[in-house]
Amino acid sequence: MLVGSAGSGKTVLVGDKLSALPESYAICNVPFNFYTTSEMLQKVLEKPLEKKAGRNYGPPGNKKLIYFIDDMNMPEVDLYGTVQPHTLIRQHMDYMHWYDRIKITLKDINNVQYVACMNPTAGSFTINPRLQRHFCTFSMGFPGQDALQTIYRSILHQHLTSAVQKFPSPVQRMASPVVTAALSLHNRVAATFLPTAVKFHYVFNLRDLSCIFQGMLFSTFECLQEPLSVVRLWLHEATRTYQDKLIEESDIKNFQKLIVEQVKKGFEELQADEATVLAQPNLYSHFANGMGDPKYMPITDFSHLNRILIEALKSYNDFNSIMNLVLFDDAVNYVLRISRIIESPRGNALLVGVGGSGKQSLARLAAFLSSLDVFQVSLRKGYGISDLKNDLSVLYLKAGQKNIGTMFLMTDAQVGEEIFLVLLNDMLASGEIPEILPDDEVENVISSMRTEVKTVGLQDTRENCWKFFIDRVRRVLKVVLCFSPVGNTLRNRSRKFPAITNCTQIVWFHEWPEEALMSVSQRFVREIEAVPSHLHDHIAAFMSYVHTSVNEMSRTYFTNEKRYNYTTPKSFLEQIGLYGTLVTSKKHDALAKADRLESGLTKLESCAKQVEELKKVLAVQEKVLKEKNDKADHLIKVVGRETSIVSSEKENAAVEEKKVAVVAEDVTKIKEVCRVELEKAEPALKAAYAALNTLNKANLTELKTFTNPPPDVEKVCQAAYILWYGCQAKTAGQVPKDISWKALKSNMMSDSQRFLDSLMNLEKERVTMPMVEAMKPFTGIPGFVPEKIKSKSLAAGGICSYVVNVLKFNDVFQDVAPKRKALNDATDTLNKALDRLKFLKHRIKELEDKLTILTKEYETATAAKLKCQAEADRTALTIDLANRLVGGLGAEKSRWLNNVRLYRESTLTIPGDMLLVTAFVSYVGCFSKRYRVDLLEKSWIPHLKKTEIPTSESVDPLTMLTDDAEIAQWNNFGLPSDRMSSENATILMNSQRWPLMIDPQLQGIKWIKSMYGSKLKVIRLGQKGYLDVIEDAIVNGHTVLLENIHENVDPVLEPLLARNLIKKGTAIKMGDKEIDYNPKFRLILQTKLANPHYKPEMQAQTTLVNFTVTREGLEDQLLAEVVKVERPDLESQKSQLTKQQNEFKILLKKLEDDLLTRLQSAQGNFLDDTALVENLETTKRTAADVEVKAKEAVITTAKIDAARELYRPAASRASLLYFILNDLNKINPIYQFSLKAFSTVFQNAIKHAPHAAEVGKRIENLIDAISYAVWQYTARGLFESDKLIFTAQMAFQVMLTKDMIKPKDLDFLLRFPIVQNLSSPVDFLTGVSWGGVVALAKLDDYRNLDRDIEGSAKRWKKIVESECPEREKLPQEWKNKAGVQRLCIMRTLRPDRMIYAVSVFIEESMGVKFVKGSRIPFPKSYEETSNTTPVFFILSPGVDPLKDVESLGKKLGFTFDARNFHSVSLGQGQEIVAEKALDVAGKEGHWVILQNIHLVARWLPSLEKKLEQNWEHSHKKYRVFLSAEPAPSPDSHIIPQGILESSIKITNEPPTGMMANLHKALDNFHQETLETCSKELEFKAILFSLCYFHAVVAERRKFGTQGWNRSYPFNTGDLTISVNVLFNYLEANSKVPWEDLRYLFGEIMYGGHITDDWDRKLCRTYLEEYMVAELLDGEISYAPGFPAPPSTDYQGYHQYIDEMLPPESPVLYGLHPNAEIGFLTATSENLFKIIFELQPRDAGGGGGQMITKEEKTKQILDDIMDKLPDPFNMQEIYGRAEDKTPYVIVALQECERMNILTVEIRRSLKELDLGLKGELTITAQMEELSNALFMDQVPASWTKRAYPSTMGLSSWYADLLLRARELETWSTDFFLPPAVWLGGFFNPQSFLTAIMQSTARKQELPLDKMCLQCEVTKKTREEYTSAPREGACVYGLFMEGARWEVNVGSIVESKLKELYPPMPVIFLKAITQDKQDTRNMYECPVYKTRMRGPTFVWTFNLRTREKASKWVLGGIALLLQV
Repeated sequence: MLVGSAGSGKTVLVGDKLSALPESYAICNVPFNFYTTSEMLQKVLEKPLEKKAGRNYGPPGNKKLIYFIDDMNMPEVDLYGTVQPHTLIRQHMDYMHWYDRIKITLKDINNVQYVACMNPTAGSFTINPRLQRHFCTFSMGFPGQDALQTIYRSILHQHLTSAVQKFPSPVQRMASPVVTAALSLHNRVAATFLPTAVKFHYVFNLRDLSCIFQGMLFSTFECLQEPLSVVRLWLHEATRTYQDKLIEESDIKNFQKLIVEQVKKGFEELQADEATVLAQPNLYSHFANGMGDPKYMPITDFSHLNRILIEALKSYNDFNSIMNLVLFDDAVNYVLRISRIIESPRGNALLVGVGGSGKQSLARLAAFLSSLDVFQVSLRKGYGISDLKNDLSVLYLKAGQKNIGTMFLMTDAQVGEEIFLVLLNDMLASGEIPEILPDDEVENVISSMRTEVKTVGLQDTRENCWKFFIDRVRRVLKVVLCFSPVGNTLRNRSRKFPAITNCTQIVWFHEWPEEALMSVSQRFVREIEAVPSHLHDHIAAFMSYVHTSVNEMSRTYFTNEKRYNYTTPKSFLEQIGLYGTLVTSKKHDALAKADRLESGLTKLESCAKQVEELKKVLAVQEKVLKEKNDKADHLIKVVGRETSIVSSEKENAAVEEKKVAVVAEDVTKIKEVCRVELEKAEPALKAAYAALNTLNKANLTELKTFTNPPPDVEKVCQAAYILWYGCQAKTAGQVPKDISWKALKSNMMSDSQRFLDSLMNLEKERVTMPMVEAMKPFTGIPGFVPEKIKSKSLAAGGICSYVVNVLKFNDVFQDVAPKRKALNDATDTLNKALDRLKFLKHRIKELEDKLTILTKEYETATAAKLKCQAEADRTALTIDLANRLVGGLGAEKSRWLNNVRLYRESTLTIPGDMLLVTAFVSYVGCFSKRYRVDLLEKSWIPHLKKTEIPTSESVDPLTMLTDDAEIAQWNNFGLPSDRMSSENATILMNSQRWPLMIDPQLQGIKWIKSMYGSKLKVIRLGQKGYLDVIEDAIVNGHTVLLENIHENVDPVLEPLLARNLIKKGTAIKMGDKEIDYNPKFRLILQTKLANPHYKPEMQAQTTLVNFTVTREGLEDQLLAEVVKVERPDLESQKSQLTKQQNEFKILLKKLEDDLLTRLQSAQGNFLDDTALVENLETTKRTAADVEVKAKEAVITTAKIDAARELYRPAASRASLLYFILNDLNKINPIYQFSLKAFSTVFQNAIKHAPHAAEVGKRIENLIDAISYAVWQYTARGLFESDKLIFTAQMAFQVMLTKDMIKPKDLDFLLRFPIVQNLSSPVDFLTGVSWGGVVALAKLDDYRNLDRDIEGSAKRWKKIVESECPEREKLPQEWKNKAGVQRLCIMRTLRPDRMIYAVSVFIEESMGVKFVKGSRIPFPKSYEETSNTTPVFFILSPGVDPLKDVESLGKKLGFTFDARNFHSVSLGQGQEIVAEKALDVAGKEGHWVILQNIHLVARWLPSLEKKLEQNWEHSHKKYRVFLSAEPAPSPDSHIIPQGILESSIKITNEPPTGMMANLHKALDNFHQETLETCSKELEFKAILFSLCYFHAVVAERRKFGTQGWNRSYPFNTGDLTISVNVLFNYLEANSKVPWEDLRYLFGEIMYGGHITDDWDRKLCRTYLEEYMVAELLDGEISYAPGFPAPPSTDYQGYHQYIDEMLPPESPVLYGLHPNAEIGFLTATSENLFKIIFELQPRDAGGGGGQMITKEEKTKQILDDIMDKLPDPFNMQEIYGRAEDKTPYVIVALQECERMNILTVEIRRSLKELDLGLKGELTITAQMEELSNALFMDQVPASWTKRAYPSTMGLSSWYADLLLRARELETWSTDFFLPPAVWLGGFFNPQSFLTAIMQSTARKQELPLDKMCLQCEVTKKTREEYTSAPREGACVYGLFMEGARWEVNVGSIVESKLKELYPPMPVIFLKAITQDKQDTRNMYECPVYKTRMRGPTFVWTFNLRTREKASKWVLGGIALLLQV
């Protein structure tokens, strides 16, 4: 195994060696990566093996197989430290076998061996020693300088002295100095630029050196003509290799300094030409002389290069989808860099830059320049690793077999799954991808390579052929990866797949510099014709300023709001593009509007002139009119005469027509009779033809051959001949004379075919009676039957059948003949009648024609008359209209003239105005209101005013892009009317990129859906067929709304999001489909996520529009809601007015537009356009109306607004509450509330608020009702611990808005910035509290507080030590402090009482009801549900909320039995059941309970969709109830937002406090329960006792480990079952079986939950106190002041609790009051911490230099390493320990444990240190360690090897050093210390056991009979000087829950606020168990930490004067560490 860092040549060396082995060896390459598993490895290992005898396997033949494993330590290390592939290899090496994975049988593997390489600075750094022992390990260091000199000098020298190139000798002599300089520079670079977590790729090794010299080998004679050019080429290659990797400007500058130094030092002879050597730009390229001449040459003329690239780009665009690139200097450089990489052999590139920085486009251009095809995977639905393999296999064949150069381009978006990179890693590392080609394809490849392999002089073995194929693939297939540096993805990938950074050359795309932004914008701005040339530079400068200012604002936005906004070069280009579009269109619009108005004005002027001329025309028209009237009158008479003649002729014709009809009817009847008769003959005819069809030429020829036919056949033919002869045209109706066979043959059958045809076409109607008679002698004979004849001749049979049927036809035909004659006669008569009728009609037509001519003359005359009349009328009307038009437009004229001037002038300011508008649309959408205002008002507008760009006086992007009419329309569609919403809508409608709405309250989507209506296609990602909908919309130009997307979108949509159009913008490729692209297509995306983090790539493709509701916006909406209910008249009036005004605006604009359009389009004489004039008058009228109404509206609006404003406080309060509500998800992501649900609560509150006569009082009632309703609604879904946080935040915010508290005071209260390290001058305050007092006294309102407390210590002490200080008045003048000021003082004095103090504050400020908070009964909550509002139960241990649902269901008729109640407990495989239940319930109106939905994380998105689908069309009675546990941390939260927002959330927690618990326990029963038992007295007393016991054990949990060692889910089920048992036992026994009951309750019912022995003892003790016979006499007290109640009824018990139960205190549970101090203080701290986090953030100017996380981690790391003790030298220590006594063994064990811990600390810190320095790759474990150090937490790997502890890292480490020192002292001489620090042991039990062991050994007693006697001394540790002769003294113990009183030598009550009093030294002595004194003893458990439970050590018997049970209930214990 070779071990060495990356790039030290391990793989090459091994590869070289293996390839040189003889043929008896076979090689199998096995590259490892992060995802390699043992299964994958086994497949690879088994592939080259074949089966031998039995279970033996080995390589083919007698070969020896060598597995070459590269990157041995790359695979993932699992949780248990195992590496799967290593285990498989180790198994093989140990036992020479592994298992068949399918048959589970052994396979012996022979004749194989392993060679491996690994990099100890990557992957898991080391491998398992049990594997490594099998390898002979060699270290591969970086080759020495001499070796490198030799290697690279020989390479370069060989090139420079090449006979082909003929370099001049001065150039040849440069080989040595260049190599020396290169090595020197490499060493400096590697030492200067060290890798860190961010610069993880700063790894410089042999690969980089080789890259430099590889580049130099491209040079030719033309390139290197003098020594200077060699140095410049080397400088270029070094710059490309090293500098292109660097990510910071400072690093690049440092690198350039190194280069300058190196040139000065290494090439002194070129000092004179130093400026020339270092001259910039120093660039070389393969296409410096153009694309057709590929030589590596320096670029002398940058403009020439630019032209080459522009030409190349044009050519590219001609053949491919268009790339609109700006080739500014940096872009050109990037093309050169990429080109250089892909031109080099095996040149693969990793391009790193944020999305939109041009990586892909420039890579494509570089590929085009190098004549490479570009291949990218097309992700489609379900694209997986097998699809990628298929795509790669195609590429491999194309590259390897066809030798076609290809670039495989892959982006982040195309890495569908991380496992894709496994293939890429293999491809980059070795070119070999396991199973890339199927076996048959491999054979094809090998056979196709054989010829070529032979050609190059190699043997055509399989191995050589395959190697040749792979080498060619690696040579011509270039991999270019385009990855983003955002987040940790790239770093993690490079860690898991080292080839990504090791086997590629990296080009880091930097943020565009100012010059780049400038040159790009200049280039594009120049192309905009609408922009004057003198403004180009200013506009470009402003655009780049906007881009940079947005970057800065984004950083501030993230710091304050934790929201991500990115800008990328792509978004900058989009800004420029949008600017071009807007400037051009706005300028065009302005000019068009001006032209319209001017055209209108011109038309008006011409109007007046035309009026005079029209009057003259009118006089002439009147004269002509009279003449025309006379002519028309004469014609009327003539027409009348002619008309009467025509009428009489028409009557004659009608009579004739009737006669014809009668004749025609007769003819028709006869015709029908004939037809029917003839139809009868039809079958005979068909049969005749059928008979003929049986004949053919052959038959007939055969017949003809008869010389003497049979008589029957001859007769048939004779009959046929008669028939045939008589029907011929010439011999029609005749009978032949000669009918002999000979005559037949010569006449009829001479030509068989003709004979057949003539029979077919025989005219059967010609058959006459003579013919029939002539045939009778033949047809009449018996043999004339077709069937008989057929037997003699088939042809004759057919002819016979024909003759018979023709005769049948003839019979019928002859019958019809007379009828046919009648028909012919009738037809003749009809024809004559028709001729007569025709004559009459012709006569009429002549007359009518004449009449028509006359009529036309008349009509012409009349028309001329009318026309003349109309013209006269029109002229008169036109004169009237013209007068009206001129008069009407008089007022408009001046306005229009003014507008024309304004429009013309605006073209000057449009370029400037549109700059601002573009910036607004492109960049501000993501920001919230405040940041938008800052950008516009404080940044852009002031900057724009300073430039020379003319702008309008007041530029408002909103008015520039839209107008009131359009906004009015949007508002009518439901867009909120605040400014922010209007801005959002404007951005959405004007952005060129697809808009992406951040819309958590769904206001945006509601507006979009309403506005687009049914035309909108609404889809969701992943829904069935959603891609088909998109494709259809793209083709048809529809608008698609993609709703509810998450942070990542389906990669299939990538081309659509990026709008990657092909075929000159007419098509788009999605997946593997090409779709026609309709330019009208529009895509709108929407997310419900409140704060999504979209990657820069996504933000470059879309315009983020932040629709999140604002406080002001919501306030206005809610005000409308309040007024709607309170003053419907006002609100309807207001909305009517608004709507009316909106409609007026829309109407006026429409009318004016219409008017101008008509005026403009009016051609020639337009004075007769009535519609124009009427439109004008309507406009004028409407405008006048609008003006009047607008004035009225202003007055009315003012009145309405004044009345509405009265209600604003209520809306303002509601809006404030919503935003408090909306922030709750920061506490727990399960707290999600939708605006829709909030509005419902708000409206209900208004309805139920008490009415009042006065408005003021009513508003107070409203505010109170709204606050309480919202509080109730929210609190119902919050955990108890969060309810106070919510209520306090509500109170603080309400008081802040009312200005009733000062922000400074609130800030102090929440942050509590104490002065550190002070000691308190008064005994009743701790140092921390005093630090708080001093800090508070620095504020103005609290001056001298510290002095007053010192001066009046007694009074203050009384307050501090009071039981309820929050209700006491403060001393002196401080008594007037109230509210938050009082809370500030209280927080310094009694932090433990702050929970109560905050409750008092809420009571005073908001009202008592906000603190009391009783649980809303479930039926009440149910009333709020609907078929679209589910109930969501947030589960807590020990509570089952579904019982409530079941019991309510029973009442309402929903039960399991009725089959309308479905309950599904979710888990594996239950999803289908749940879906079916939801479907059925939705249709039929059932109830569904889905329990524990958190268990099916993957199904939850489907559930969300399912619920939403059901809501759309579900039954009104349909209800859904969901339940889930909250996630333990925000990261693991999985419940979809949609489900949470739409649900009514209900938490079901056990109640808190003794009173609530006791009442709740009793609530499980009722009066009937109490009366069921025959022993009523006993039953009631014990039942109450059980209830108290239940309340105690349930509520004791809140005291943490002092309450119970472990948490148990006691629930009401335990109580109800216990009562059932009690009932049964009382009924079955005459006496109360106390012992039995105690056992059942304590060991089974409740004890069944308990797993800890001490908790079991506690449970037993409670029952021994509460379940005793004295209970029945009322002689026991449950707690001081709370005796057992007398026997009473159910209500009586509740009343007794209310009246008698003392206030809540630990005493009620048997604990000391101190017990709650710890948990109350922690709860208070948490309360203030969370409320502080909920406060709005505002990061001001940065104060001082911030220390980075890495720096702080490094400081802590160095500090720990400095102090870390050296490991104990165990060999030496063992040598000192001569006598192995039990104590010595303990000491040795402790030293070993300490070593294990310190070695791990040292190892992990060293590793992290190297990682931070950049010498090792940062691994996940290192990151965890680094985070732990930064957060002051003990790292997990240390905790695992250490002792239990609850300390933070700094305290823990100090404690560790003390323990090490203690051990060091002890292990020096192994004398037992005078007093031993028991807490200092890893394993204290071992020391305590050693005490017993040493005594047992001394006295020769059995160890299992020994125990420890514990004697508490009166001394401290310092008072002991020597160890006792027997036993040992221990110190360092603390007591929790009580204290040790030295004077009385007993446990006594604690002092108030003294939580962990230290114990004196304890003397422990071993005695036999029989001597143990247990009287007056408390068996006190000893624990290592406050965590108790698993940290139990021992039991010490301590003396007590009280009953031991008191201390058991008090949870008294000894702790070794606090």
